[in-house]
Amino acid sequence: MKKNGMLNSHIAKVLADLGHTDRIVIGDVGLPVPPGVPKIDLALRLGTPGFKEVVDAIAEDMVIEKVVIAEEMKAENKETLQYIHDTFRDCEIEACPHERFKQLMGDAKAVIRTGEAKPYANCILQAGVHFG
Repeated sequence: MKKNGMLNSHIAKVLADLGHTDRIVIGDVGLPVPPGVPKIDLALRLGTPGFKEVVDAIAEDMVIEKVVIAEEMKAENKETLQYIHDTFRDCEIEACPHERFKQLMGDAKAVIRTGEAKPYANCILQAGVHFG
């Protein structure tokens, strides 16, 4: 049994298999998953687990060089926007229209569905490289 780090075996496998510039998505309860992209469903009930809790756990285990969010987050979910900026201070943060965000999801290695029920609480995390 793993002692620490990501204990969810599905997420741990995805993270271990990531290469430079590969992407995963962390989404709210309503984010549609493109055909062919694996979904890891963590949602238990509305709000559980929350977006921030899941992002924090993944960020502890993943080298992240870029974060993509929907532009609509700026107007519709300022609390999550602030969290993204506070959490990923050393990463490029790119905002694009939500429709473009959904298109970018098509080449993700996985979509991790949370129970978050706030608008636009979604992000794409792009893997960086860890050289030790």
